[in-house]
Amino acid sequence: MSPAALDTVDNAAKTPDVEQPWKELGLKEEEYARVREILGRRPTGAELAMYSVMWSEHCSYKSSKVHLRQFGAKAPQNDAMLVGIGENAGVVDVGEGYAVTFKVESHNHPSYVEPYQGAATGVGGIVRDIIAMGARPVAVVDPLRMGAADHPDTKRVLPGVVAGIGGYGNSLGLPNIGGELVFDACYQGNPLVNAGAIGVMRHEDIHLAKASGSGNRIILYGARTGGDGIGGASILASETFDATKPSKRPAVQVGDPFQEKLLIECTLEAFAEKLVVGIQDLGAAGLSCATSELASNGSGGMRVDLDDVPLRDSTLSPEEILMSESQERMCAVVEEAKVERFLAICEKWDVIATVVGEVTDGDRLEIFWHGEKIVDVDPRTVAHEGPVYERPYARPDWQDALQADDAGKLPRPAGAAELRAQVLQLVGSPNQASKAWVTDQYDRFVQGNTVLAQPEDTGMVRINEETGLGVALANDGNGRFAKLDPYTGAQLALAEAYRNVAASGARPLAVSDCLNFGSPEDPAVMWQFAEAVRGIADGCLRLGTPVTGGNVSLYNQTGEAAIHPTPVVSVLGVIDDVARRTPMAFAEAGQLVYLLGDTREEFSGSAWAQAIHDHLGGLPPAVDLDREKLLGEILVSASRDGMIDAAHDLSDGGLIQAVAESCLRGGNGARLIVPDGLDAFTFLFSESAGRAVVSVPRSEETRFTDMCKVRGLPATRIGVVDGDVIEVQGEVTLRLEELRSVYEGAIPALFA
Repeated sequence: MSPAALDTVDNAAKTPDVEQPWKELGLKEEEYARVREILGRRPTGAELAMYSVMWSEHCSYKSSKVHLRQFGAKAPQNDAMLVGIGENAGVVDVGEGYAVTFKVESHNHPSYVEPYQGAATGVGGIVRDIIAMGARPVAVVDPLRMGAADHPDTKRVLPGVVAGIGGYGNSLGLPNIGGELVFDACYQGNPLVNAGAIGVMRHEDIHLAKASGSGNRIILYGARTGGDGIGGASILASETFDATKPSKRPAVQVGDPFQEKLLIECTLEAFAEKLVVGIQDLGAAGLSCATSELASNGSGGMRVDLDDVPLRDSTLSPEEILMSESQERMCAVVEEAKVERFLAICEKWDVIATVVGEVTDGDRLEIFWHGEKIVDVDPRTVAHEGPVYERPYARPDWQDALQADDAGKLPRPAGAAELRAQVLQLVGSPNQASKAWVTDQYDRFVQGNTVLAQPEDTGMVRINEETGLGVALANDGNGRFAKLDPYTGAQLALAEAYRNVAASGARPLAVSDCLNFGSPEDPAVMWQFAEAVRGIADGCLRLGTPVTGGNVSLYNQTGEAAIHPTPVVSVLGVIDDVARRTPMAFAEAGQLVYLLGDTREEFSGSAWAQAIHDHLGGLPPAVDLDREKLLGEILVSASRDGMIDAAHDLSDGGLIQAVAESCLRGGNGARLIVPDGLDAFTFLFSESAGRAVVSVPRSEETRFTDMCKVRGLPATRIGVVDGDVIEVQGEVTLRLEELRSVYEGAIPALFA
């Protein structure tokens, strides 16, 4: 393209009436008008490209930020918080001078279009967020939700997604320590592929995304820029999925984990030598995001020459270069005197690095192509001052009928034989069965610091080999509960993740979330979203666990059919010595089995209602966050002081699911007795929250029960670890071999 053909800033000022493809780029008419108002003229093609991707739902949170402000307004006082919402990832103090950064994000729509690359680049993107904070990545997690397990398209999507996550994460040498796999027909056209990562650094190594210091150089390094992913995550995730609109299905990014591994090591070496003033990864919105956010967060302006961007495709237009979401790229701000050393480190690691611009004294972001100015904007208007919508929201008219359709009306098993059959049906159902077919494709123990990983309640890694200091991460969400009551459902997700972390012996510290919902233009969906955010914010305030950051994924629907509202909550915990961790396995015969918490008749939205009756209706289990906090304190104290040898939270599938998993994990059976006041069905299948099952050495029984009594936590002795069967006295007996067959065979039968 010759300079004369360029749509320059001067040309834009002189030709106000030129037609521009703002609608095709995802902007609303009023948004395009606002861009013109900000600039005082029409935008150039390059400026239009930048505003379109940065003002997309995925990048600007324009429909959600009015609600997300609650996470700051209701944030509990927490001295551990070092970096909060607004940066690439949150950072918390975990002691001994160490800081941990963690975050969970979505890569939903790209993973449906191209499962392998969509999922792989989701891992790559979240890992770069962790690197950009100054941390070495130490683990990844993958909460997944797919359509019906027996649907033909699920057989296309799930294997590709799992292969992509494993292929990328394994190649990076990062252990995959946790996640979820949930099947539900509501996700058939919109699977949820959420990816999380944890990184570790010293306090003094924290880095932020800002471009400061006039004359400092802007260095783009990593992979060359290509045409893959142009408008990908930013536009694809900002519109309702509709097969009739191919323009909303742009090319999915293509990942190269080996390039990313070099990028990690190169970046960490530059950090170690104090060469970097500011840094930003290139993810959604690519160079548009990196330049505008760095400039907006800094103290000056920025000049960038696109001619210097290394390309894989020489035919790319400047608009395409700015919108490209090619993977494995980062942007660093480096003092002029340190540029040579930075470039030398990049060369050492075989990473392409190019100076593409510099920080200026002004307050403008100026971008040039072939010597002509094609962008001249206030970077804040691109990165942080986009549209803010207070979308109308209203409780849907079908909510009352849904809540009135209580699971209490469902027929319960008539006699011991039917009870036994339903236990086997539940344990062998796709959502409750072993996910080893998935997790065996991941390297869970690479680097040698993994101390707990799937199928444990919580993933845990050691971060200091000398002292045993470690961190734990649990991810939970229940779209069925949230559909019944989004406020309570979101709090149940938070409570379950909190409980899982505490069950491992780690002290819950902070929260990240990934909020997956349908179209914000639907008042019913926005009501679900507003209620879920309110639930998490209120819950975090009560539990003392601040939200450090996260992700919002909207437009998860096909046509008019939205997914269940699915807030996924990640809770990070810290443990002083991983040697004191508590696994879930009943590993020693003769130990006593205790049920902690209160059991009530709560079956609506339960695994039993789904697996046995394919039913969804009623109200979800009640939430008592004070009880959750007390239970957590008891579990952490008991683990630290050696009072329990195993712990497993009670959630999906109730007590029988938890006991079956603990028995199968440890290779020991259990003899159980139904407590007074409960019937066998409620005892086994209730999903009351705030509960856990533990195994207690006989020598510790008095000390443990005294602690529970003094603290006011109900602790009921329900049995003993023994034999090779699970026996519920007078009700049902199940051989472990029989349970293992249905538990381990379900997923391979569908996907192997």
